[in-house]
Amino acid sequence: MSEIPEAVLEAFALEGASIEPIEVGLINRTFEISEHGTPRFVLQRLHRIFGGSVCLDLEAIATHVAAKGLETPHLVHTRDGRPFVDSGDGPWRLLTFVPGRTLVAIRDPRQAYEAARLAARFHTALADLEHTFHFTRAGVHDTAAHLERLDTLLAEGVDHVDHALNAPIAEAILAHARSLPPLPAAPKRIVHGDLKISNVRFDDSLTEAVALLDLDTLAHGTLAFELGDALRSWTNKGGESEADARPDEAIFRAAIEGYASVGQHIDRAEREGIVPGFETIATELAARFAVDAWEDSYFGWDASRHPSRRAHDRVRAISQLALARAVRRDRALWESIVDDAFAGPAQNASSK
Repeated sequence: MSEIPEAVLEAFALEGASIEPIEVGLINRTFEISEHGTPRFVLQRLHRIFGGSVCLDLEAIATHVAAKGLETPHLVHTRDGRPFVDSGDGPWRLLTFVPGRTLVAIRDPRQAYEAARLAARFHTALADLEHTFHFTRAGVHDTAAHLERLDTLLAEGVDHVDHALNAPIAEAILAHARSLPPLPAAPKRIVHGDLKISNVRFDDSLTEAVALLDLDTLAHGTLAFELGDALRSWTNKGGESEADARPDEAIFRAAIEGYASVGQHIDRAEREGIVPGFETIATELAARFAVDAWEDSYFGWDASRHPSRRAHDRVRAISQLALARAVRRDRALWESIVDDAFAGPAQNASSK
């Protein structure tokens, strides 16, 4: 394909391969590589925010979890042994293909149960790994910094062509953020970093979660943000562009019970951080979308439904703020579900 540099195809010995784009995800550019009609590899151009050394972290984590019995995509080196190719427009890497299907939204609570159970197995498998990351993204889930950036744009962006459209959204997000619940002090662990549902690979029947994909966001982090982001993605059945976004109770319950079925070992602070983490991450993402509505430089967007990235960013910012408000409104319900699940996961086996 013309958008893949020849040097990349040559490095990975993909000349003449059958290549099809995978139109899932907002950041990386992803392609499926087939041989004789059978998918074999996944080729990705990582967003420029990533350094190529992130591939070394992926390789270490994948090797470790595979030794613990978990399915995972593995890094494929170039003909001359390099873990990635830098063509000037971002690092390119090649991964083994994990058979199965990918969801863009959860429709059945059993899928949430399975996805969460796999996440808990992943965290458990990594609990004994001591790893110093070669690449880290600065400011990831620095909620205060994202909000400060939004506040600055609100104050200084008065001459922006879309200021009148952006300002009310920014003001609403900042107002909600002023009363975000505090996050309990909790230990950091190696986390996936982006547990949106499209990064969970299911089997062909969509009844078993078999692998976590896109391991470029791996880092040391807290479960408050890790599970909060998962719940943000999984429980909002309307998707990131739904103005009246809200969590689905059955999906939330199934996800928490699925995680608790494996993750009983997590400590009290980690459990207590799940619900405030959910609200915080939704607010943070609302702020990030609102920032991009001014800067017009980061997130991918749906040109078939929106006239510009800025327009789509505004819709998504409104949606994530609605989700954060819904979490706050029914916080007692979500917290009771967490308490019940971790009090006795064996009693919740019917959610499978």
